[in-house]
Amino acid sequence: MQHLAFYDMDKTVTRLPTWTRFLVHAARRRAPWRLALLPAAGAATIGYALGLTGRAGLKQVTQRIMLGGAVAPAEMDGIAESFADAVIADHVLDGARARMAEDRAAGYRLVLATASHAFYAAEIGRRLGFDDVIATRAQRAGNGHVLPAIEGENCYGPAKLRMVQGWMTQQGIARGDAHIRAYSDHVSDAPLLSWADEGFAVNAHGPLKALAKAQGWPELDWR
Repeated sequence: MQHLAFYDMDKTVTRLPTWTRFLVHAARRRAPWRLALLPAAGAATIGYALGLTGRAGLKQVTQRIMLGGAVAPAEMDGIAESFADAVIADHVLDGARARMAEDRAAGYRLVLATASHAFYAAEIGRRLGFDDVIATRAQRAGNGHVLPAIEGENCYGPAKLRMVQGWMTQQGIARGDAHIRAYSDHVSDAPLLSWADEGFAVNAHGPLKALAKAQGWPELDWR
């Protein structure tokens, strides 16, 4: 029997959401003049709130605004590494670190499963000692440059569960041969929490608190 523990990242492991902070960090390093375009990125966020675009569309638009059309692989690696260093230094919750240590000591394989882009989530996951990272993937140009478009699905909601299941298939792990824990702060991860043997509502917002009470999921506060 394999033991797997899937952790959401933003506001579960980290204190704050990471996407906008990554965009600002990247623009500051790559082309500081793009910081003047933050209001345009904010307008795109308003469009999302009004239902004019989905989360994947918002991610693609804001990346194009703040980073441009394509980023060379080596440049993106450098940006992602410096951003990950900043997150690890100031924005990881002590409670998350403690729970990860407990799960690791109990023999769990730790997997970061996040809607954040893999080009920086993988760096954060590596620094925290995760065994694997499942995240949103960016399309690449023929020369390897990172594009704003998403490759496949945005790793969010039901898509996150599908991507977790796909990862298990790739790893040769049958569902019946695994005991699974899942941790998340947001109700969008209800499909993953319901599918897990043990679902935990962590730092939960109101809708997840209500669902956790109805489903009998333990609530944890790592803040």
